[in-house]
Order: sequence, then structure tokens, then C-alpha cells
Amino acid sequence: MGEASAGEHVGEGVITTRALTKRYRGGQLAVDGLHLTVPAGSVFGFLGPNGSGKTTTIRMLMGLIGPTSGTAHVLGRPMPRSARAVLPHVGALIEGPALYGFLSGRDNLLRYDAADPTADPRTRRARVAAALDRVGLTAAAGKKAKAYSLGMRQRLGLAAALLQPRRLLVLDEPTNGLDPQGMREIRTLVRELASDGTTVFLSSHLLDEIEQVCTHAAVMARGRLITQGPVADLAAGARGRLAVTTPDPADAARVLKEQGVADVAVDGERVTGEVPGRDLAEVNAALVTAGVRVRGFGVERASLEDAFVALTGEGFDVAG
Repeated sequence: MGEASAGEHVGEGVITTRALTKRYRGGQLAVDGLHLTVPAGSVFGFLGPNGSGKTTTIRMLMGLIGPTSGTAHVLGRPMPRSARAVLPHVGALIEGPALYGFLSGRDNLLRYDAADPTADPRTRRARVAAALDRVGLTAAAGKKAKAYSLGMRQRLGLAAALLQPRRLLVLDEPTNGLDPQGMREIRTLVRELASDGTTVFLSSHLLDEIEQVCTHAAVMARGRLITQGPVADLAAGARGRLAVTTPDPADAARVLKEQGVADVAVDGERVTGEVPGRDLAEVNAALVTAGVRVRGFGVERASLEDAFVALTGEGFDVAG
């Protein structure tokens, strides 16, 4: 059976799991009955706080550990049984790259490529140069890896995953330890890879990372899947917040509470709260009647953060 048709009998996804479960010795349930579907061509964000089961799931998907029960299919093949057939088509960056500190960035990639039995030695140097260029490391290619910053090491690991054309790229917290500029570069690179037709599966504990770069997402908490779907739909499922801009924030907050608005918060000249179950025109009129000068009034679109808090009842790291 050819690779193209291999995925079709399992159905929709480049990655599909059914009731995937991992229980560690001692009874700790790390992943609990996971049903995931990662559509072909998507940038799929796998979102959850540290300790929510993301890395354990990825290790099962890559065949590094077996599930306690349930199934995982990657590119239409069961894992870990078909790891040898599947992994040549998958680029992965999991738990930081394993690098030889005494070798240069370029030599690390040459060695990495030489260990791949499917890699053509005749085009090795050209492919290494192209991968270094793609992640912005050409200028540092001759430097020893032990002199690399954490961000440079992440980029070198990503370059290693890009040495061959891949149908699927699996990235576990790819912007961990990067400065804002490095984060932007990796996000841009992920978008480019997706536009080339590669499916990208990206785990992160950063909400804005998922919101900026992903087309689809799944939300994990305490080993269980809370929800999954297109990013726009996940955010739309949460109610937006009422936002009032005014030079009289204290008065506005008092009036909003009187009008039955819950969870009122003041940030400078911005006052926000839950959208009340009554006509917003009446709320606005009450503000004006109370002498509050209203410069802006309306319901803001819910963010993925609002959706996450609504779904899990817990807060989250929003920025890097």
C-alpha cells in the first residue's frame, strides 16, 4: 500500500488517536482516553499547562513509549508498531535537540544527516546549508554548539528536523527559551512550512503562540482532552467581554456592578466585565445617566485565553 493511500483507511487525520491512555507505574494517569484528529495541512496547536500530558502524548505518537491502552495512528500507520516506516516522513523536535557541544552547528547537522539511512550523501552539504539558512543560523554555522544560546540550539534542532522534506513536523515547545525576536522567527518559519504543505503539530503552553500561528488546536488539562477544533471556533465558543473606555473608571465600575455586570476589572481607563443578560443599550444609558463619560463601549471578541479559562477554570501563561 502506498504512503498516499495509507492514511485514508483510518480516516481524517495525519495523526489520529482513539482512547489513547498512558498510566505510569504507581498508577499515575498521564494521558486519559485521548481522541485526537489532526487534519492534513493544518498547523495544529497542542495546548496545555506544563504537566498536562502533552509530552507523554508526543512520545507515544513518535513511538518512543507504548500506550497502556488505546491506539495512535500517524500518517495512517499504527504506532509504535510502524515506527520504522513512518518516522522517515516525520521531522521532530522533542525536549530540546541532542547536540555534540564540541562540534560546530554545521558539523552537528552533517553527523545527524549521516545517521539517516534514507539521506543521500551526495547532496548532504547542500541540504545542511539550506537547513541552516532556513532557520537563520548560516552566520553561526562554524561556531561550536556549546557556545550556542538556548535559542540557537532550538533553531539548530529545527534545522535537523528540516534536513529532508517531511509530511509531518512535530515540535514540542519550539519557542522555549527564545527571546521575542527568536519566537517571531520560529512562528514565521512554521507558517512557511505549512504553506509548503507540511502538517505541523506544535505543543505549547503559550496561548498567544497558538492563536497567532495555528489553524487548529486541542486543549489539554490534567491528562484529558478538554476540546479541539479550528482555532477560530474555539475562541468563538467563549463569550466575549463587555469593555468600556472612560476617564471615569471607578464610577464606571460601580455603575456596571449595579447593572448586574459580574467580574468587573479596571485597567487604567479600561473597565471590563462579563456580558450581562440584558439589553446593553440600557447599561450604556445607565453609565451616561450617572455622569460617566463614555469614550468606547462594546463587546470584545473572546480570545483563546477566555475560552481556556471558561473550559478549564484555570489561568494560563499568555506570553513568553
